[in-house]
Order: sequence, then structure tokens, then C-alpha cells
Amino acid sequence: MPTVSVGRDRLFAALGRSYTQEEFEDLCFSFGIELDDVTTEKAVISKEKHLEEEKPCADDEIIYKIEVPANRYDLLCLEGLAQALRIFNGLEKIPRYTVAKISKESMHKMHVKNFRADELMEFYKSDLKLKKFLHIIENSSVFPVIYDCNRTVLSLPPIINGAHSAITLKTKNVFIECTATDLTKAKIVLNTMVTTFATYCERKFEVEPVEVISFDGNSSVYPDLSEYNMEVPLSYITGSIGVPLEVDEVTNLLKRMQLNAEKAASEVHSISVSVPPTRSDILHPCDVMEDVAIAYGYNNIPKRMLSSLKPLPLNHLSDLIRSEIAMSGFTEVLTWILCSKKENFEMLNRKDDKSTAVIIGNPRSSDFEVVRTSLMPGMLKTVGHNKDHPKPIKIYEVGDVVLLDEKKDVVMGTPFVPVGDKSGYYIELSDEPEFLSGRQAKIIYKGRRIGIFGIVHPEVLNNFDIPDPCSFVELDIENFL
Repeated sequence: MPTVSVGRDRLFAALGRSYTQEEFEDLCFSFGIELDDVTTEKAVISKEKHLEEEKPCADDEIIYKIEVPANRYDLLCLEGLAQALRIFNGLEKIPRYTVAKISKESMHKMHVKNFRADELMEFYKSDLKLKKFLHIIENSSVFPVIYDCNRTVLSLPPIINGAHSAITLKTKNVFIECTATDLTKAKIVLNTMVTTFATYCERKFEVEPVEVISFDGNSSVYPDLSEYNMEVPLSYITGSIGVPLEVDEVTNLLKRMQLNAEKAASEVHSISVSVPPTRSDILHPCDVMEDVAIAYGYNNIPKRMLSSLKPLPLNHLSDLIRSEIAMSGFTEVLTWILCSKKENFEMLNRKDDKSTAVIIGNPRSSDFEVVRTSLMPGMLKTVGHNKDHPKPIKIYEVGDVVLLDEKKDVVMGTPFVPVGDKSGYYIELSDEPEFLSGRQAKIIYKGRRIGIFGIVHPEVLNNFDIPDPCSFVELDIENFL
């Protein structure tokens, strides 16, 4: 969990009253955050510089270290934290952020030395702080530059900002710029910073926009401080929390969490929630439900005994199969659900048709390239690693396999529907490359192939370094449910 450090007195001044430590801890708990530590500014500096901690003085500024949820970016500064707590306590209404009209302002001339980009790279190589970042763009054919309408360079990201755009204590107009490789994340960061600074604007909560023209000629206006609406069924909120609440109660609770809400026009028992630009963490109705639970108070939710659950049919059947096979003298093994392409296809004499196995996008190693389509690779690897054990080696596994196209098995099984009674099962000769020809069969149940068994092909055994003959049977137990 991220931790934000704020001065206690400044925080209490922003909240409009003082708290005892116990009172503030209770407030934090009610809001879903936690007072992690109480320290002083001198102690923090001494710890950062590895100095001996000095004895505390009465004049030392008290620092509160507060843990906030990782998804609440708006709480990572004093202004955002204080505003959220004021609204939670009913001391302030939810602000409405607006964007002013785009205006053009005159620029001031500055006397500076001009550099070519390649000359600038050479110049920065002598700077101890900047030279370690030069490799990011040094060999690029073009350099990223941010400049104004007069082509005055403001920044050379990600190396350095320009003196022209430096902020001093006399600065009144602040240009907030955000560069990133992910546009969505850049918008979230920009909105978080802009809405925080908006508290100090001349017209409170009103910011001036900037038109951004992309390299392809398309233009966009930032920041986008518009709110978006989300409809959440009342039954979803009350059912998840376990507390009967009316629409008006839920809307009032959401307003304490900086979310404007009202009864939905389309559905009588739904709530329309307006999500402000400060709440980028609201992505799903479950996020709205969580805020209702926080505002209602976790301590106010009655405790109840959960009803006993029955095992899922597939899990119950799996346990029965494990028990029966184990009592027959077999040893259970658990193998990886991920394997290499070679193990899943080539080592089993199978051809990869590119439409069966799910491929892992960024595998940690070549051993975890695909999701297995059969239990055979893992079982044969286990036998190969234990070939020196006393014979016979009798092992089994009940596990998952993943097929990219589930209909493929059905299509393969449908041509073999027998005439007559369809309630039982029968076996039919198969021709799979991992088994010996004429020593294998598939199991058909109600017109569908549910399994296969046979003697493993010698080439396959050799691929897994197994010197002895092996037989193998595989069943799809989901067909029995």
C-alpha cells in the first residue's frame, strides 16, 4: 500500500478542526485508510541521510504517515486527502471541475545560448545527473521536444526541462505537462494533477485547457474533466453488502465518497452514478458497491454465519475418481498445466495446426510456451524422470487441459454414433500418432468421443527417454456431468 506523509497541523487546518490521535485513527478507519506512523520532520530527514536520530523537541513538526489504497491516486497529497475527508465528514460539497476557454497569451523573450540537438547531447555528457539518461534518445534519428508557439523549447523529455518553463515563488501561471507511453495512464496522471492544483486557481476548480496537435495533424483538447455516468442496480449493492438499503440512502452514502448519485431514470431500482475525473479507480459496479460499504461503515454491517456450501459437481467427481484410482494402487502426480510447444506436439508425433493450443504471450522460459492440450506430456516426463524406480510405475493425474476450439472434439466424435442403444459407451479403433497403430482405441459415449487409450508409440517413449513400454488412457470427465 502506498504511504503519503503530511504535516499533522497542516492537515488538521485543512480539515477545519484538531483531532486526538485516537480520533484521527477512527476517522481513517471509517474512510478506508490507515494511520501507519507518527514521526517528525527531523526524524524523517535523519533516517533518509542515515544520521543519528535527535531527541524530539516541542517545536518539531509532527508528520503523519498514512496508508492509502493503491487505486486512489487522488489521495497521494495533502490537498486531495483533505478534500476527500472534508466531503466524507459532510463539511464540503463535491466540486465540479470546469475548463475555461482557450486563450492566447504573449510570450516573453529570453537571452539564452542556442544548441543543436547533437551538440546538446555532447554538452550533457559532462553532467553527472543527466548523462546516465542520455542513452534513451541519444542514438535516435529524431528527438522528442516540447516547445511553444514561438518554438521556444520548454522540455526535452525524458532528459531535462527548459529554464524558460521553470517555476519560481512568483509564478502565477503553471503549465502542467505529462508525457507517457500509455495515453490512458497519461490522462489519469494529468487529471489527478490538474484537479489537485485547481484548488489554488483564481477561479476555484476552473482550469485552462491546452490544444494538443499530434504528428498526424489530429488535435485534442486536454484536460478532459468531463464526468461519465454508470448505472448500478440497487439489488447488486445491497446483495453484495448484505444490508437492506433504499435508493436515497445509497445516494447519500455515495456523495460522502465524492460520487454524485441519483435514482436512475431508466430503472426504478437502479442508481445513476456520476464519476468525476478525480475517481479514476471507479471502473465497475463493484467499485461503487465498495464505496457504499465504506461510507456505511464496515463495523455497522451485521455479522452472519455463511451457509454451508456443497462442492461443485466437477470437483466432487474429481475427488471420487482420485480416491478410487489411488485405492487401486496408483500414485497421483501433479504436473504443470504449461509446457513447451515441442512437448505438446513434436515429442508426441503431433502436428501443430495453430488452432488447438493456447499460446502464452510472454512465457518465462521455453518450458512454459503453451497451455497443455493433453495430460500425456507431463505424465511421460514424470515416468522419464523416475525410470529407475521399481516397475511397474503406476501413476495418474486429474487435471485441466485447454483446447482453443472446444467444438473440434464434438465434430470428431459425431460420425461414430452407433445404431441402437445410445445410453452406454463403446470403443472404436483410432489412429493417433502418439500411439502404436492397431494398439489404440477411442471411447465413444452418447455419440461423443470422451477419451482414448492405447500403447504409447516407441518414438514418443524415446523422445521422453523412457526405455520401457507404456500404456496410457485419458478421459474427459466433464462428459459425465
